[in-house]
Amino acid sequence: MKQDFQEQMFDFLFSNGIKNYVGVPDSTLKKFISHGIKKERILIATREEEAIGIAAGMLLSKKPSLVFMQNAGFANSLSTIASLVQLYKFPLIFLIGWRGYKKNDAPEHTKIGEIQPKLLKDIGFQSKILKENNWKECCKWAIEKSQKGDISALIIPREFVD
Repeated sequence: MKQDFQEQMFDFLFSNGIKNYVGVPDSTLKKFISHGIKKERILIATREEEAIGIAAGMLLSKKPSLVFMQNAGFANSLSTIASLVQLYKFPLIFLIGWRGYKKNDAPEHTKIGEIQPKLLKDIGFQSKILKENNWKECCKWAIEKSQKGDISALIIPREFVD
């Protein structure tokens, strides 16, 4: 997904009720995060588990929230997801940058990139992979899931190597 669409995606999610965004920066999500910071809606956390806890607290205050992170951070936070988000049924939307999506990505991204789809399936997350031509449909799907009390994940493939 080209980064140009990330700003539109942020605005779409915001205008459709997702008002809080908490996470750990990922260059794959650079435009999304920068745009959210300009709108003063992004809260940067030091760890993914911290971001999840903050977003869960916001949900207790009836404030729909999205948690953003890279896929390695998602893997690191599986225990928190299972023992907090899933156990207590917090209807969060996860936005996950998929490093290692391309075969020529940095070596440290390769393994997590390979197992990302299986991790999502094994933890029981329903997810959609965002592309230029389907991001709006996928965001609508995630918002509907959240409104029904379900957890969902939107995945942005890393289309570049830096």
